[in-house]
Amino acid sequence: MSALYMFFGTLVALGVLVTIHEFGHFWVARRCGVKVLRFSVGFGSPLLRWQDRQGTEFVVAAIPLGGYVKMLDEREGDVPAEQIEQSFNRKSVRQRIAIVAAGPIANFLLAILFFWVLAMLGSQQAKPVIGAVQADSLAAAAGLRAGQEILAVDGEPTAGWGAVNLQLVRRLGESGMLELLLREPDSTAQSTRQLVLRDWQKGAEQPDPLQSLGIRPWRPAMAPILQEIDPEGPAQAAGVRKGDRLLLIGEQRIDDWQQVLDVLRELPGQQVRLLVERDGRELEFTVNLAVRGEGEARGGYLGVGVGAIEWPPQMLREVRYGPLDALGEGLRRTWHMTLLTFDSVRKMLVGELSVKNLSGPITIAKVAGASAQSGVGDFLYFLSLLSISLGVLNLLPIPVLDGGHLLFYLIEWVRGRPLSERVQGWGMQVGISLVLGVMLLALINDLGRL
Repeated sequence: MSALYMFFGTLVALGVLVTIHEFGHFWVARRCGVKVLRFSVGFGSPLLRWQDRQGTEFVVAAIPLGGYVKMLDEREGDVPAEQIEQSFNRKSVRQRIAIVAAGPIANFLLAILFFWVLAMLGSQQAKPVIGAVQADSLAAAAGLRAGQEILAVDGEPTAGWGAVNLQLVRRLGESGMLELLLREPDSTAQSTRQLVLRDWQKGAEQPDPLQSLGIRPWRPAMAPILQEIDPEGPAQAAGVRKGDRLLLIGEQRIDDWQQVLDVLRELPGQQVRLLVERDGRELEFTVNLAVRGEGEARGGYLGVGVGAIEWPPQMLREVRYGPLDALGEGLRRTWHMTLLTFDSVRKMLVGELSVKNLSGPITIAKVAGASAQSGVGDFLYFLSLLSISLGVLNLLPIPVLDGGHLLFYLIEWVRGRPLSERVQGWGMQVGISLVLGVMLLALINDLGRL
């Protein structure tokens, strides 16, 4: 079932985002008087094709990894005299800039739409209350303690842990003061704490902002009774079954599920002894733990899980907006995520973020499947983030991307004449090399995560 979700989730995600991106180019080109020869979603052999009254051929092709809009252009072939004024190359610089920029802009507009819908649908979020603070950590040094609720990070309100993590991700690789606004336990009193960052998580391959600060979110106590078993995991291979209650991992007594996570984090790839209770009897197993994650996120994998968590109502918060407020929230989220994406690219270029954080088609497919399986809300959120990433990627000033074409046209606008064909050709060769290199690196990262 998960494979089907992955397949159809990826197909829908790429289909929607590519179609919207190319439609942006198509719609503005038509309004600028450019004749569009073909609108293709995908590459390779056409699966479906049809024409409209203006002679544009619409194609759905076999390889759904992109798309394109082919316009009439004298640089790409002979153009009949009566259609010369409909050629892309005959349009003004401003019109060409508008046509090229329309694709990424369409992606940002789609993200605004999805975030608007999500804001109206609303969500129930766990309040960002601190469950524990690790000794000798940045959080402990700043005076944070269990029971405090994080109200804002660097002045940005945080309704839930997702918002807290988003604000922390913005500070990865940086030095300076991280300011937290806190509400004291069982009180309305508020206080401010400052955490000192020095090249915080710089170059980390899989950064975990909360863990690196020494903060553990509050969560209800969960009995370590196993309700999920990975059929290909170490626990299944050793004979552990659903309904078993964990009593010991090694010599560590287990009373709560969080203890399981803490112990496993310290034992990647090691052989451990498990003591479980099953039907009133105690059984012992020897398990060879697998390894999951990289860098600081590296830990042992047992392949088990517990059931759904029952949260007390007072620890949950309903976040929902009316239509107008939701539009403002959609604009705000899209703007912040766009800035974060651009800043993340910058940090990778200067070494503040590891290039291991780049993801390729395999990771996208896995996340698409998982979000589709989780529900409409999670899938829309994933589409919003992916649409923003696609928009940002295409705006990078790399020849062969929309941003590279925009760079050429802006130079032409300033100079009053275009760059020579030879210079543009060199730029295209460099751009192709860069894009292929990034794609290869992302694919290597994906394979490494597998």
